[in-house]
Amino acid sequence: MARGVLRAAAATLLALTVLCGVAYPVVVTATARLCFAWQADGSLIRARDGRVIGSAWVGQPFRARGYFWGRPSAVAGDARTSGGRNLGPRNPALIAAVTTRVAAMREADPAHRAPVPVDLVTASASGLDPDISPAAARYQAPRVAEARGLSVLQVEQLIDDHVEARVLGVLGEPRVNVLRLNLALDALGAGPR
Repeated sequence: MARGVLRAAAATLLALTVLCGVAYPVVVTATARLCFAWQADGSLIRARDGRVIGSAWVGQPFRARGYFWGRPSAVAGDARTSGGRNLGPRNPALIAAVTTRVAAMREADPAHRAPVPVDLVTASASGLDPDISPAAARYQAPRVAEARGLSVLQVEQLIDDHVEARVLGVLGEPRVNVLRLNLALDALGAGPR
């Protein structure tokens, strides 16, 4: 009797291991690669020469004046350690970090006196947000235009061309992917000075 139960348990374990540990992952991976190849491969963005320069889903750290800057990262842009700081709005550490970031934005463009958009001075929950709001991109347009020798209107048009709408028209907010926007800037041929 005990041997029969052990054989049945071992057979069930083996069958479930093959089904759940091998067959299911193979089917799901194959389906993803067939139906959603770009996403399944990591949504990689490549340079003209074919080398990978980033992912559309992971924020890249840009700090040169001639580039748009993304959201601050609590994990220094390291996708292996995704996560936020989870500080409340009255936490002294968060207030100090935001104050420092606002000062850095003002220092980068001293003539710009408009309020700094919140997404340029607060980190996202993952610390890897690849997008900023259109307002955050437009806020940076004068600095980027000056650094590249472009008109503000040219840069604002580029921003408008890269605004992504809400998903299905209702989910999320309009956004601009910082890596794609910076690549479009580079494609204009006017490099940072």
